Amino acid sequence: MNQCLHARGAAGPPPRQEALFGAGPAELSITLATGHTVRAHTDGCLAAAHRHLYGDHERWFHAQVTVNNLRPEAQALLREDADYRAALTRRAACDDHDSACIRASGIEALRTRLEPARLAQVRAAHRDDLTAYDRLRDRAVHRAAALLAGSPTPPPPKGAPS
Repeated sequence: MNQCLHARGAAGPPPRQEALFGAGPAELSITLATGHTVRAHTDGCLAAAHRHLYGDHERWFHAQVTVNNLRPEAQALLREDADYRAALTRRAACDDHDSACIRASGIEALRTRLEPARLAQVRAAHRDDLTAYDRLRDRAVHRAAALLAGSPTPPPPKGAPS
């Protein structure tokens, strides 16, 4: 990362934002099931570090953003449940500091009961992203360990993306 920042004339505290994160329109984009869109650049030093560690920066971006948003996606699915929507309505009628009203709304009990199944459903739907995330993360761990040890980077494990 330091070499990248030096090459861009951005070394020293704090580094220029565009050198670190990239400039111009973001080249990578993913719209999540929740409706939110996450974007990233491919031209900054952070992207260069991701390419070095993970091998496939675009695949890493997609897998990492997806995996980091599994719980919000599962929580969005809760709103499909009529009992949960009714509890949300009851909860909305409560004062934020009225813990008895909030508890009586039943929202937390329903979330505790329903969320694990919704999370399992979302994880199953994103199995390929979870697999890619694990493989790319493992590759990065091996590369980072080799860098820290000062040894040449070992070849990636068999079957891992290069």
